[in-house]
Amino acid sequence: MILYPAIDIREGRAVRLAQGDYERETAYDDDPVVAARRWADDGAQWLHVVDLDGARAGEPVNLAHVRRIAAAVGIPIQLGGGLRDSKKVEEAIAAGAERVVLGTAAVRDPALAEALAAAHGDRVVCALDSRAGRVAAEGWTERSETSPAQLATALAERGIERFLYTPVEVDGTMEGPDADSLRELAGATDAEVIYSGGVGSLEHLRELAALGLDNVGGVIVGRALYERRFSVAEAVAALASAEG
Repeated sequence: MILYPAIDIREGRAVRLAQGDYERETAYDDDPVVAARRWADDGAQWLHVVDLDGARAGEPVNLAHVRRIAAAVGIPIQLGGGLRDSKKVEEAIAAGAERVVLGTAAVRDPALAEALAAAHGDRVVCALDSRAGRVAAEGWTERSETSPAQLATALAERGIERFLYTPVEVDGTMEGPDADSLRELAGATDAEVIYSGGVGSLEHLRELAALGLDNVGGVIVGRALYERRFSVAEAVAALASAEG
């Protein structure tokens, strides 16, 4: 299971939101490149970057920072936020993103997700953000009537090979992952699932790895790393030991 340190960019800074609420923001680094270098130097294999401004605007806003991060570190970047058409996806890849994460676009236009998957293969990730068991869109501000498992099943039939799952209720709380809903989602698809939300301790990471869900290939961690609950190196070791 791969650890993905998170870098959420808003107004040029690395921040974290509590439960997806833009009014409950904590800023950690004035320059996201500082965070990227810190995680890379501590042994991260990937970075998960979110353009929070882009998620709200409906198009990328912080690609200049993505370019700077890509130039500063030698590890691949997974990027989400405002990627809602093929042109923006191409721009994100050109800026240095190895993978692109579709959120609102996948919810509203599954045919677009299918076309992008046909063009870019497993570089396309579809985000399944949920509130109260239903998929949320528009930067977590709108709730649909579709469950994450239902959407994953439908998108997998259209060629999506990887999903990013976030139960928004626990995101940024550091109070523990939502293992039950992750188990339900992972059981609904053979595609890879990357989990995000609620991790606040090494024990939480061990709990996720010990679920034994073969298609859960990674976990995204943000606030716990910024607040030094544990290091990237310690997290990588904890995941490896639990899986072993």
